Amino acid sequence: MLATKRLSGHRTQLDSKTFLNSAGRRASMREQQPQRSERTRAPGRVVPVGEMWCSFVYRRTHRACVATAVFLLFMGLCLLYLPDPFSLEPVGSERNRAVTLLIWTHPFGRRHKLPDCSALFQIPGCTLTDDRSAYPQADAVVVHHREVATGSAELPPEPRPSAQKWIWMNYESPAHTPALWRFEGVFNLTMSYRADSDIFLPYGFLIPRVGKTKMIQNRYTHPLNKPSSAHLRRPRLVAWVISNWSETQARVAFYHKLRRYIHVDVYGHAGRPVPDDGGVGSLAHLIGRYQFYLALENSQHTDYITEKLWNAVLAGAVPVVLGPPRKNYERFLPPEAFIHVDDFPTVRGLARYLLMLRLNPGRLRRHLDWRGSYSLHRPALWAEHYCTACRATRTCIGKTDVVEDLTNWFYS
Repeated sequence: MLATKRLSGHRTQLDSKTFLNSAGRRASMREQQPQRSERTRAPGRVVPVGEMWCSFVYRRTHRACVATAVFLLFMGLCLLYLPDPFSLEPVGSERNRAVTLLIWTHPFGRRHKLPDCSALFQIPGCTLTDDRSAYPQADAVVVHHREVATGSAELPPEPRPSAQKWIWMNYESPAHTPALWRFEGVFNLTMSYRADSDIFLPYGFLIPRVGKTKMIQNRYTHPLNKPSSAHLRRPRLVAWVISNWSETQARVAFYHKLRRYIHVDVYGHAGRPVPDDGGVGSLAHLIGRYQFYLALENSQHTDYITEKLWNAVLAGAVPVVLGPPRKNYERFLPPEAFIHVDDFPTVRGLARYLLMLRLNPGRLRRHLDWRGSYSLHRPALWAEHYCTACRATRTCIGKTDVVEDLTNWFYS
């Protein structure tokens, strides 16, 4: 299924499984690219069902319900286009076309065993390799930004094989992404946490549970449960895990203000050691002792919402977030699922609200009841990224666009 829609000022071509952005930032396509068909819309405004219901039942809660309805609509669209962790069958002419994906640089120089995409993610027809001798035969090459930007690796050699696609992969914020200007007009596809990337795979996303249908679960997808009485009365108030401490960061300045009013348990390089008994599981166990968790990003940019948020969600703590604006978070979470630092004119007001919730389990429950309607999917690093890139390669065989304004786009 193909659809055309507007996203952040770019014209975007989408299939039913993967974000594939044919944006205005592209150079002209090869002549053999097929013409896109435009979908027509009936005239008039379609009023969201959630909005009509809220207005009819209880006008005083209209704004909150409209926000919830908008979030549910966004989640519905995301389920069409986000990588589906359960059923990832290719569509159209790609069914019989296997591709080879070359991993040119392993992220941060750490080599990981390459996955079997069919077995792990039900993505058939993918051969992954990090053997550079396969470069002439590769259909696409994944290049992680950090290595080529810092000079620890060179770009693949030119001229590249005909119709081969180079994929720019980056999961750092713009503030920590140097030398973008060097790669203008070099890559054919972008892959990142940004929703308007050609290949969009965020740090995490929610999957709504539809009715009483039992969802297929895998090791990367976790059902979320409604809060129990014990959940609402966790023994500790606020935790923060931080590995990269800098006094110049907005999150550190926020912490200094917050600790004037409430106690915050700090873990990581700047605080207590994090218990090490199994990676993500141990971190979730630690955060699970707290009612609130500070999910503070190291810089504030569009869609830059990292594992910090999803660690809190997985552990059942209410995340207190510092990052992009609230509306950006609401594209990924119900509006009541988090507390944004910008919700309060002062840090003192935020601290008083957290203390009030601690003493009022009924009010705290409002921030947690949504959990019974969702599961959380956290993509596997970096296995799922490679397999998602492979699937995207299969869907755009024969198309070779060029990313001409990488810097302006990523910083926008």
